[in-house]
Amino acid sequence: MICSGENPAQIRAITEAIQENFSKKKIFPIGKEGLNSARWVLIDYGDVVINIFDDETRNYYELERLWIDAPRISVKEQRK
Repeated sequence: MICSGENPAQIRAITEAIQENFSKKKIFPIGKEGLNSARWVLIDYGDVVINIFDDETRNYYELERLWIDAPRISVKEQRK
């Protein structure tokens, strides 16, 4: 999964929300990198790898081009 945050605080909040929701289902990461700088956070859950970028870093690395043939799924924000 690839997503973006607008600033380091938002990237950290996205990371924490993902980990909190996964841990409620007893799913814990194998590894996590990049939280200190919060420009690119990677959370490895084994079968699922989550990349959370700031816009500049996401544009620089263009990970989407590695998955050009993979289907894209747009996720709309859900409000409670």
